[in-house]
Amino acid sequence: MSIAKAGISAHHFNVHPTEAIVIRLTRLTETSLIVHWFTEGHGLVKTVAKGARRTKSPFAGQLDLFFGGEITFGRARQGDLHALREVSIRHWREGLRLHYHSTLLAAYCCQLMESAVEPEHPDLGLYDLLKRALDHLSSSPPSLRAMRHFETELARQLGVHHHQYQAETSLRDALGHLPASRAELVERLGAASGFDSLSSKLCE
Repeated sequence: MSIAKAGISAHHFNVHPTEAIVIRLTRLTETSLIVHWFTEGHGLVKTVAKGARRTKSPFAGQLDLFFGGEITFGRARQGDLHALREVSIRHWREGLRLHYHSTLLAAYCCQLMESAVEPEHPDLGLYDLLKRALDHLSSSPPSLRAMRHFETELARQLGVHHHQYQAETSLRDALGHLPASRAELVERLGAASGFDSLSSKLCE
């Protein structure tokens, strides 16, 4: 377990601890980051991690895509960009960085979840779905089956799944669009699946 703390006085903020997963990172300045989280207690939350890009920052090495653990953030007096105060990483999910396809599928799951959830509206079911998906992809090879299972479960939990349609169609109708990376995923994972099937036949 690793704990990072920022030097921000709790006196000025309404402080909130929660379990969270990093789903997106944006550079704010040369030294600071905006970290987009899907949290257990507050849904989608944006925080500023001041000085996180500095080598000696307490956040250095603690903020990367798909990392999970407990965070504490101070709610902003105005706006939706809150202050990250503490990070305690417990789930590093190193397996997601071993293969490009794993990283691509994990990012797609995060993008899809981000487009499906209203900011700062907690949903324990959706948080658990994303957590389980990332854990699975960290320990198992990525596949079209895994992608479609995630889409189906998301559509069901959102209440938009129609059995006469594929989950992809239901989600696209409900959300307006799906992440652009889906087409690349289908092509790459489909090709990988075909290669694996051919290899299995040749080895029989």
